[in-house]
Amino acid sequence: EKAPEKFPIGSRAPGKVVNILPYGAFVELEPGVEGLVHISDLSWTKRVAHPSELLHIGDAVEVVVLNLDPAVRKISLGIKQAQENPWQGVREKYRAGDRLRGGVRNLTDFGAFIELEPGVDGLLHVSDMSWTSKNLKPSDLLKKGDEVEVVILSMDPEAQKISLGMKQLVEDPWQALARNCYPGSLAPGKVSRIASFGLFVQLENGLEGLVHVSEIPGVSSQTLEKNFRVGDGILVQILHVDHETRKIALSLKNIPHSTGVPTGQESGS
Repeated sequence: EKAPEKFPIGSRAPGKVVNILPYGAFVELEPGVEGLVHISDLSWTKRVAHPSELLHIGDAVEVVVLNLDPAVRKISLGIKQAQENPWQGVREKYRAGDRLRGGVRNLTDFGAFIELEPGVDGLLHVSDMSWTSKNLKPSDLLKKGDEVEVVILSMDPEAQKISLGMKQLVEDPWQALARNCYPGSLAPGKVSRIASFGLFVQLENGLEGLVHVSEIPGVSSQTLEKNFRVGDGILVQILHVDHETRKIALSLKNIPHSTGVPTGQESGS
């Protein structure tokens, strides 16, 4: 009955861990009064899969009262709120344009999360990884644990978001490299990726183009992987260069002695 007076929202209190469940830990504030520390309120800096990674029954902890509902006799507590939030000093510590080094903490389909310091991650979106490679996956360039150099593109400390870039560390080479790509000309390269709709080919100048399956004689989407391998040397013809979308269309149709297999590789080899 006296819990709202003793433990007002925002107050700090000592407690003892009395139960641990997958979604959090129950902390006894005094006999007969327990509150729940949800797993998301355990730590600012650690990614916790189960509360038992940090707590054990009987542990003495300091908590902050986050919410209290006397009607249903429930108290929400936080352990991380009793510690300094690492994001609080981010605005003073970092600026857009700063170059930093960080570790790759996690990879997703859309980018990589880079740990700048414990508890402070930034997102390196896949579109900001390379000027020249299109349709790549983050795992094509990075792996978990890699240390990389990045530049801060934008920050929103209140939302705990930092956008990072890697390609912005170097000058955009597109215009200079694409200037020498003439429609109709032949160019050597190597197969960088194989998709159901065609081949991605990295040209010698570093740019990447697509040979659509319709531009490969004698080969269908079902037989692409039988005739080509990543890393195969290949001679292609440039069909079109789209500077606005930065896409290069390639073909194997008019390649001398082209049989739908990579240069130097005979069919069935």
